[in-house]
Amino acid sequence: MTSLDPTPTQVWRAARGPVAVVLVVLLGALVLAATAGRGGTGRLDPRAPDPAGGRAVAQILRDQGVTVDLATTTARVVSGAGPGDTVLVVDPDLLVDEQVTEVLRTGADLVVIAPGEPERFVPAVTVAGGAPSEVRQPGCALRAARRAGAAETGGRSWQVRAGERGARLCYAGDGLPSLVQVRDDARSVTLIGTTAPLTNRHLGEEGNAALALGLLGARERLVWYLPSLSDVPDSAQQRSFYDLVPDGVWWGLVQLAVAVLLLALWRGRRLGPVVTEPLPVVVRAAETVEGRARLYRRGGARDTAAESLRAGLRSRLVPLMGLPARAEPPALVDAVAARTRRTPRDVAALLYGAAPADDAALVRLADDLDALEREVRRP
Repeated sequence: MTSLDPTPTQVWRAARGPVAVVLVVLLGALVLAATAGRGGTGRLDPRAPDPAGGRAVAQILRDQGVTVDLATTTARVVSGAGPGDTVLVVDPDLLVDEQVTEVLRTGADLVVIAPGEPERFVPAVTVAGGAPSEVRQPGCALRAARRAGAAETGGRSWQVRAGERGARLCYAGDGLPSLVQVRDDARSVTLIGTTAPLTNRHLGEEGNAALALGLLGARERLVWYLPSLSDVPDSAQQRSFYDLVPDGVWWGLVQLAVAVLLLALWRGRRLGPVVTEPLPVVVRAAETVEGRARLYRRGGARDTAAESLRAGLRSRLVPLMGLPARAEPPALVDAVAARTRRTPRDVAALLYGAAPADDAALVRLADDLDALEREVRRP
C-alpha cells in the first residue's frame, strides 16, 4: 500500500509562498493598526516644509496679517480661540466626543479636514463616499470658492440632510460635494474632504492658494490645531484598545482570517485515496517464518528463539485467563496452573524458564508450549 498524501517537506515547499504573503499582509495590518488615524511626518503641520506639510500656507497667512497659533492640546484651543477666530482641525478622528464638544464651545469658525464622523461637528452632515483628489470647479455661491475657482479637491464627499438652511455645497463630483460650509448662529463650520489644497505640494496649483486663504484667512486669528493621542482626556482613557482601533483595521483582519482559513482548507485537503501498488514479489507468511528460523539457527540464537515462542504464548494466554494486559508473571503462572492442573513450578519453567541447551531441547520446548496452549483452550 502506498500513500499519496504529501510529506511535510512537500507541504512546506508548496505553502511557503502563501505563508510569506500572509505574513506580509499581517505585518501590514499591524502597521496600519499602529499608525491608523495619524498623519505622516509633518502632515499639514504649519512648521513642516515637506510636501505634505502646511508651512507655506501658514507663512502666506502671516504675510497677510493673520496671526497663526499652533495648538496641540484641546486646552490650548479652548484658551486661545473664541468667537471671531478660526480653528483649523487636522486629524479630527483623533478627538473623542468630549474634545469635540470643547472645540465647539469656543464659538470660533471651524475648518475640519476630512472627518470620518462629520455629524459630531455638524449634525446634518454625514459621509457619502470618497474619490481621488482632482481639480474641480466650485459650482456654489461660497465667496471663498468663487474667488478661488478651480481647485484640487475631492477625497471624502458629504451628504447634507434635506432642508438644511444655509448650507453651501461646493466642488461636487458625481453630485456629491467635497466641501460643505454650514452656518450656525454667528459662526461657520466648513468640512473639506482632502488636505490637498492646503499642502506645500499643491498650494501653488490652480486656485488652491486662494481657497486656502479664503477658508483660513477670513479672521484675524487662526488656531492651527494638531490633535494627538497623548491629549486624550482621563475620562476617555478608560476605553480599551479595541475601542481605539479603527473599524477599517478590524475589517482587514477579518478578511485576513478568512483568507488564512481558505488557505488551510485548500492545503489540508487529501490529494486522493490510498491506492494499492502491485508488489514485484509475493512472500508467504510461512516462508517468512522459516527464513527467520534459519537465521536463528545459523546464529545459534536458541535463547532468542525460545523467548519469542514463550512471549507469543504469554500474549495469547493473558486474555484467555481474563487477566489485564500487564499482568505480573506470578498471576499468569497461578491462573494457568489452576486451569491445566499443572504445578506452578512446571508452568513457570515453560513460560519463564532458562534457554534450551541445544536444538533438540528447543524443539521439545516448542512442543511443550503447544501442548500447554491446547490444555488451556480445552473446554
